Amino acid sequence: MRLSGRTAVVTGAASGIGRALAHRFAQAEMRVVLADVETDALAATERELKAAGAEVLAVVTDVAEPGAVEALAEQADARFGPIHVLCNNAGVSGGASPLWSTSENDWRWILGVNLMGVVHGIRSFVPRMLAHGEDAHIVNTSSVLGLSTGGGSIYAVSKHAVTRLSEGLWHDLRAIGAPIGVSVLCPGMVATRIVTAERNRPGALQDERDDAESSRRQAARRATEERFLAEGMEPARVAEMVLDAIDEGRFYVLTHPESIKPRLEAIFEGATPAVVGPLISPHPVAQRGAP
Repeated sequence: MRLSGRTAVVTGAASGIGRALAHRFAQAEMRVVLADVETDALAATERELKAAGAEVLAVVTDVAEPGAVEALAEQADARFGPIHVLCNNAGVSGGASPLWSTSENDWRWILGVNLMGVVHGIRSFVPRMLAHGEDAHIVNTSSVLGLSTGGGSIYAVSKHAVTRLSEGLWHDLRAIGAPIGVSVLCPGMVATRIVTAERNRPGALQDERDDAESSRRQAARRATEERFLAEGMEPARVAEMVLDAIDEGRFYVLTHPESIKPRLEAIFEGATPAVVGPLISPHPVAQRGAP
């Protein structure tokens, strides 16, 4: 698939994997549309790309809101014309408590961004891709936890859903002979700030917690984030893997494939759910492996 002179849309583009994808697409001489809820970080990424000579459009977008994603598609189309690459990459972590003690707000926030954000992207952009009829590609960001197992968490549930949604999208597009490729990105530990995504949680979906509990949660998130930033794979390397997958038409993009083997082996052996892979700690399982 030719990328030069074409347009890519990246959600969650202000930091982490999304920012790395935006830079890599710009290096491939693509026009890049950036979408994120973090206004300042989005503006900074926009300045970086423009300074490097890229054609860029930045749109503040909450992917959990279908109207916002539709507005993103309209602005991208009006500015650059046909969209050829869509990266549904925006994601948040959270919901590390046992499933019976998670709140409705946790479910609404995490599924709203991680799952429905992808759904909204598909519903707004795929019809436009079909209409222009040119080669195109969609990359949905799941997680290694979208293929592996471990303690119950909303994050993992949302990422399993993204994996299956992506598989279904691939089959739907093949059934009509559409020239649109699909990849699902399943990263493990990557050097991003996904663990502290709570900073972007809407006020209406916040839960009341006592000060001591809040302090403990914040300290745990900071410690995990420090580990991610120190030990995680560089986002630029993940972006390179994505570009290779688009070029090769490859569906599954796995940064740490060894982490999914225990679950697959347990399924074939008829065993109980396997322990998670070596790069995934079960405490807290919700805070691993997305952009």
